[in-house]
Amino acid sequence: MTDQLAEMPTDWRRALAIVAHPDDLEYGASAAIATWIDGGRECVYVLATSGEAGIDTLPPGEAAPLRESEQRASAAAVGVDTVEFLGHPDGIIAYGTALRRDFAAAVRRHRPDLVLTLNHHDTWPGGTHWNTPDHRAVGRAVLDAVADAGNRWIFPDLVDEGLMPWDGVRYVAVAGSPRPTHAVDAAAGLDRAVASLLCHRTYIEALTTEDPQTYCRSFLEGNMAAAAERFGGRPAVTFELFGR
Repeated sequence: MTDQLAEMPTDWRRALAIVAHPDDLEYGASAAIATWIDGGRECVYVLATSGEAGIDTLPPGEAAPLRESEQRASAAAVGVDTVEFLGHPDGIIAYGTALRRDFAAAVRRHRPDLVLTLNHHDTWPGGTHWNTPDHRAVGRAVLDAVADAGNRWIFPDLVDEGLMPWDGVRYVAVAGSPRPTHAVDAAAGLDRAVASLLCHRTYIEALTTEDPQTYCRSFLEGNMAAAAERFGGRPAVTFELFGR
């Protein structure tokens, strides 16, 4: 694809990132998040699971608190203070009304202008690697829950919990999409993005024998350099953007 990517809109202030697992945001989006926070914007993280099934050498009961701790440190590395875990089971998240309700509640609770999630499509960019069920379920539920959050007649019990409808989301941005439309010049956030991904050291050391620092930097630099071909030569983080 040679079409040039558009600049991400800037007429928003508060972002809510909803993804499936610890490390999902760090494999690409965190450089953009760091750049946004530098510019005075805010961001909150909500994770559907604790990533407890993600490390073969650790049983879920041990992995969950460790991965939550690493995720909090990872968020702090880019300036994000609030991280919430919803407790859905890692690896077997089911798309449905329960998931939509939890995400709609998060949208009502945090009242963002922009919602960020991860690739909901069947494949990753390039089309040769199948996406995971968790990513597909979460991404699609996020897209639906943004509308649910603004409709008082969907999940009306949320009002009883003090969560009034919120129809103020202007954009949903999908990171890691094989169909990107927009990008953020995130060169200024690269070093913090590397530090953020490196916080998931336990996961990374189980994933690769490469030096973790080298692995993190080469992965993120490579993705941002690839995006630069469609963004005026600027290292970038790409998004598929849905307006509302």
